[in-house]
Order: sequence, then C-alpha cells, then structure tokens
Amino acid sequence: MGTNSLGQDVFSQLVYGTRVSLLVAFAAGILTTFISLVVGITAGYLRGIADGILNWITNVFIVLPGLPLLIIVSSYWNTKSEWPIILIISMTSWAYGARSLRAQTLTLRERDYVLHARLVGRSWWKVVGTEILPNMLSLVISGLLFSMIGALLAEAGLDFLGLGNVNTVSWGVMLYWAQNNEAMVNGLWWWFVPPGAAIAIFGGALALINFSIDEITNPRLRRKKVKLNG
Repeated sequence: MGTNSLGQDVFSQLVYGTRVSLLVAFAAGILTTFISLVVGITAGYLRGIADGILNWITNVFIVLPGLPLLIIVSSYWNTKSEWPIILIISMTSWAYGARSLRAQTLTLRERDYVLHARLVGRSWWKVVGTEILPNMLSLVISGLLFSMIGALLAEAGLDFLGLGNVNTVSWGVMLYWAQNNEAMVNGLWWWFVPPGAAIAIFGGALALINFSIDEITNPRLRRKKVKLNG
C-alpha cells in the first residue's frame, strides 16, 4: 500500500488502527445497548411515574441533534484516550433504542404468560429476565449491531474533523492525516482508500448480519423467501 508523508507503512497503520476503531465500535455499541435496555425496559414495565420521567428524558435526547452535540462535547473534552469518546457516543445515541424497547416491553407485559408470572408472585427482575428479555432478543441484537455501526462512523467522523485522539492511529485518524496532506488532490489514493474501504466493509458486514438475523427471526420474511425459491 506504500507509505505516508512520514515514510510510515500504510498497511501497518491500517492493521494497528483496526484495534482502536473496533474497540470504539464494540464498547460504544455495548454501552449504548445497555443504557437503552435499562431505560426502555424499566419505563415499559413499571409504567406510571417512572415511565413518565424516563420517557420525558428519552424524548429530550431524541430531540437533541446527536451529531452537533457530539462535536460540541468532543471539542470541549480534550482527551488523550478513546474511553471519553466511547462515553460521549453512548450518551448521545441510546434514546432511539430505548424507545423501541419500551414499546416492545409495553406489548409483552400484557401477554398471558407474563401476567401469569406476575400473578404467581415472581419478582419483577425474574419476570423481565425470564419472560420479557428472551422475547425481545432479536430486537436487542439488532440495536446492538446498528449501535456499533453508528459508533464506528461517529468515531471516524470525529477523528476526520480532528476532534478525536489524533495521536493514536485509527481508521478515522488515517483519513484525517490524508485530508490534511491533501492526498486526494495529489492523487495519493493509498492514503485514504484503505481506511475508507475498511469502514465500509465493516459497516456493510454488520448490516448483512443484522438483515440475516431479522430474516431468521421473522416468519413472514422466511415464508416470502420460500415462495420465491419455489
């Protein structure tokens, strides 16, 4: 793949940067999904005052413009580590998942098997853990995968703008240095194509996994596929 303006091997940077980019994607995806689960299930299952307060907080975070907020917070939070970036991405992207999980919990809590579990005196966390959570597993996994894609793109965008930790190599930082050195103008494609392709391939792979899970767990999609094959 050649070298950059400092004589550093681009392929080695791409491999090394994979560690940082995937760390942000996985950690932010897991943390975002965890916050969505806690807020969404708590609001949908408890209802009442708890639902009102948590739903109001969720609506506030949905209305707030995510990307501008992310840029503003990152520009003031001068950091040398990836973990503050992970925290910022998670805090600005959990609301949509929480709303979906709340709606699903409101539906599931009225099912007969959940009502039976509540009537026999099971604690709320046992009802949630054994009756509600397993029945929304595909939705949780789907939210996790999309959160990982969003985190990867957000981290790359922040690094590209120079608002991330540009002292550590990642796919976004490689794009930042390529843009700063006018690689596209000078025809130095090997500076920006490899990290751009890596981001696209990783995001596309996660999206395909998500579509496959949706097809497996959705009987209507399975029936359509059988008819097309027949």
